[in-house]
Amino acid sequence: MTRIAAFSIAGLVVLADRLSKVWIERNVSMWDSHTVIPNVFNIVYTRNSGAAFGILHDAPDWLRATVLIGVSTIVMSIILWLIWKDVQGRFPLALLAGGAIGNLYDRIIHGSVTDFLQVFIGSYEWPSFNVADSAITIGAILMALDMFRKRTPAHAPQAH
Repeated sequence: MTRIAAFSIAGLVVLADRLSKVWIERNVSMWDSHTVIPNVFNIVYTRNSGAAFGILHDAPDWLRATVLIGVSTIVMSIILWLIWKDVQGRFPLALLAGGAIGNLYDRIIHGSVTDFLQVFIGSYEWPSFNVADSAITIGAILMALDMFRKRTPAHAPQAH
C-alpha cells in the first residue's frame, strides 16, 4: 500500500468519524437511546471525558487533558511516522491513525469524546464507542494477526 493510499484511508476514517459524531450531536439527545436491533445494538449519545472504558474520568481536568492529549499526540505521531516510512502493515496503521486523530480532535475541541454505538452480548453491555474507536480496534486486531502470520525469511530459498 502506498503512502497516499494509507493517508487517504486515515482521512476517510477521520471524515466518517466527524460526520457520524456531528449527526449524533445534532439529532440525538444526550442519553437518549434508540434501539436498532433489540437486545443487541442501540444508538445512544454519550460523552466520555476519560480514556477507554472511562479510565481517568474522575481525574482533575488538567491531568486528564495533559495525559490524554499528550499520549494521543505522541502515539499518533509515531503511527504517522511509521506510515511515512516504507513499512509493511500500512492499512492497520492507517486505521489507527484515523481513529486517533478523530478522538484527539474531540478531546482538544470539546474536552471529551462523543460515543454513540452501544452493543450487547447476552446480558453483557459493551461500553459505548464510536467510529474512531472501531477503526482503532480493527487496526489493532489486524496488527496482532499480522504478527502471528507465518513469514518466509528474505534469504530463504523458495520452494518450487
